Amino acid sequence: MKKGIHPENYRLVVFKDMSNEQAFITRSTAETKDTITWEDGNEYPLIKLEISNTSHPFYTGKMKLVDTAGRIDKFRNRYQKKG
Repeated sequence: MKKGIHPENYRLVVFKDMSNEQAFITRSTAETKDTITWEDGNEYPLIKLEISNTSHPFYTGKMKLVDTAGRIDKFRNRYQKKG
């Protein structure tokens, strides 16, 4: 590997799937201002995910509609027939 091109500031970060509240901890360089207290009692940076392997249909085998931002309602309001 080339020297000097990889980040050096890895730290433990919690990633949380907001659709099903599943969380996991891993090393990352992702920046965030949110924090969470983990099961071990320590506070870690928190990255919020809309979808992860615990909620994605490819991994779960189930179709589940996740509408976190009201996108479906916005689409329907925009394209509904004027009456």
